[in-house]
Amino acid sequence: MLKRDVLIKKYFENRSFVEENVRSFNNFVDHSMQEIVNEMGEIIPTITPEEIKDFKIKFNKVWITKPQIVEADGSKRDVYPMEARLRQLSYSGSIFLDVGAIIDGVQRENFTIEIGKLPIMLKSKYCHLNGLKREELITNFEDPDDVGGYFILNGNERVLITVEDLASNKVMIQENKVGPSKYSAKLFSERGPYRIPHVVEQMKDGLIYLTFTRFKRIPIITVIKALGLAKDQDIARFISEDKQYDDLFINLFESSEFKTEEEALEFISKKIGVVQPVELKLEKTRENLDKYLLPHLGTSPKDRIIKAYTLCKLIKRFLMVSREGVEANDKDHYMNKKLKLSGDLIADLFRVNLRILINDILYNFQRLVKRGKYSSLKIVIREKLLTSRIQSAMATGTWVGGRKGVSQNIDRVNFLASLSHLQRVVSLLSSTQENFEARALHPTHWGRLCAIETPEGTSIGLRKNMALLCSITQGEVQEDKLRRILEGAGLNPVK
Repeated sequence: MLKRDVLIKKYFENRSFVEENVRSFNNFVDHSMQEIVNEMGEIIPTITPEEIKDFKIKFNKVWITKPQIVEADGSKRDVYPMEARLRQLSYSGSIFLDVGAIIDGVQRENFTIEIGKLPIMLKSKYCHLNGLKREELITNFEDPDDVGGYFILNGNERVLITVEDLASNKVMIQENKVGPSKYSAKLFSERGPYRIPHVVEQMKDGLIYLTFTRFKRIPIITVIKALGLAKDQDIARFISEDKQYDDLFINLFESSEFKTEEEALEFISKKIGVVQPVELKLEKTRENLDKYLLPHLGTSPKDRIIKAYTLCKLIKRFLMVSREGVEANDKDHYMNKKLKLSGDLIADLFRVNLRILINDILYNFQRLVKRGKYSSLKIVIREKLLTSRIQSAMATGTWVGGRKGVSQNIDRVNFLASLSHLQRVVSLLSSTQENFEARALHPTHWGRLCAIETPEGTSIGLRKNMALLCSITQGEVQEDKLRRILEGAGLNPVK
């Protein structure tokens, strides 16, 4: 046997073909689920009982159990995948949540309740098959060579297809063939539930505009001044100390009438249609900038100056491409892509449906308060709402954001077909449009994606498969660790 074959054999002895998807699901249950619950914060109803001034609902710890079944006689026991297949059951675990009611600053109610059921991925940490030996798997009527990585819903085996998308929080500058701007810079700023597109473009008059959420084509220098960097000299220095651009002076001249942060904020408030007294108008505009402008850098007032510096560097990068001929970004380079695995997809689904559950709790609570029949929080939480919505999405493949085909019945024609289906990667681009460059084989696909396995016809190049030895990194870089490395290289923190 060749040394290469020995190495590959040893590699797969301790590693599954679907290792990344299993790790992604485990990470969702262990960490992401709690982070999503923490994102929701305190829930404050608008209508409360007459004798109560301050009422808050607080979600605390969330956890999940291994799959169990409640029989007709009320007994509860563990259920294994083969029984779920044969009896057309969903192989799912119960989600439990600690809920507290804070009344006038005092915690009056604290209880644990089941808020729904979550389908469990086979061979994950929360599956009964995890860690079983070959003989034990055979005893439980399972194929010992089955890799797992899929779900069982109503007896059907469903697989979540990995989604390929552009990486968030990265500036992508491209040359436009049509439109008023020859070059445009795009950035998807992502923080928790938000993923906000930002577009920077330069019109024929030389002015550079920024567009995001409610802010449509606002001069970018005015936005920088509204964030607290009001002096033209400081803006020019932060954009470029070594080289001065004519386009920069045109933009500084056009925004020269705004000498202070308040003047810039007032101009922006008019552009976005805020009609309130001056003080409220400025405060509302500041709130919108904090919330929607580059949220990945932070959403508090102290982050405004960091956002201003970031916009200055974005302008410099834009001018380097548009005026100096620096090469624009290659969108198809795999450094500029990210893959959404099963855990990431379920996190999106859980976040949206938890918000719907909260709205339902508020509606039921306020309805009972109006009728004077409110007694406890336990009676306003519907368990079946979250369960039905999650299972419906996973059974039909219709996902949040209107995407379809995310969940599919696993291909069981043969063992290789099943492995191929579990390794599939699908692009969000429409198969009806040309997108020649996106369909082409890119040099950075080497070792990551299979160069051969892709369908013919309209989906060619948009539906791909991971290479056998492909490994997907999932651990995010810790901010403190990165800061220490940069400071060790001689960089000083922005003050």
